Amino acid sequence: METPTKKKVAIVTGASRGIGRAISTELARSGYHVVINYRSDERGAIETREKIKQEGGDGTIMQFDVVDPAATQAAIDAVLKSFDSIDVLVNNAGITADGLFVFMPRRDWKSVIDVSLNGFYNMTKPVLEKMVVQKSGSIVSIASVAGLIGHRGQANYAAAKAGLIGASRVVASEVARLGVRVNVVAPGPIETEMIKDVPMGNIKALIPMARIGKPEEVATVVRFLCSKDASYVTGQVISVNGGMV
Repeated sequence: METPTKKKVAIVTGASRGIGRAISTELARSGYHVVINYRSDERGAIETREKIKQEGGDGTIMQFDVVDPAATQAAIDAVLKSFDSIDVLVNNAGITADGLFVFMPRRDWKSVIDVSLNGFYNMTKPVLEKMVVQKSGSIVSIASVAGLIGHRGQANYAAAKAGLIGASRVVASEVARLGVRVNVVAPGPIETEMIKDVPMGNIKALIPMARIGKPEEVATVVRFLCSKDASYVTGQVISVNGGMV
């Protein structure tokens, strides 16, 4: 960990690429010191930090798996030891393991649920304990249009993201009077590695705006939810999906 700073601190999980990188960069641009989490893509995490530094910001790289309760607790303890507070948590880490439900192996069901939903618990609970004491903070979780609509071949992913939405709404209601806000952003198809092998024509046919979204378009919504401009916004799910309903 690095020298303590008076800057506000944001933790972004799964920040080594794609939406996580864009969110990290956007928050750093807004003045946050960003804790850049990654599980296995160290090179990507370094690239995220370099991008942040090129724009005049800074961040700390931390390797841990959100599925591991002991690792997440140790990481959060380390952040709190070096910084005055945790002001923002973005639960972005997620994976896919698509397949028709009737053929879906238990390991594919479990792995997707573990990262998105158990990862939410492992990160949010200890961070929330700190935010409740400091009576301030913003938690934003990245769900998916799949958690609202449901896509063929994504029963595990849809279940994980729908659960993330439900849990976030409950937690938001529990801590609203304590100065902590909890919201969800549900992206549609976004230009990331997650959809790189999917035929673009098939995806665009489902989107009224007839184009794929950019990670930065998700990141700016997250930044808004973390800002004072969203001081009366909690328990909400904001879709960034080009008009998919």
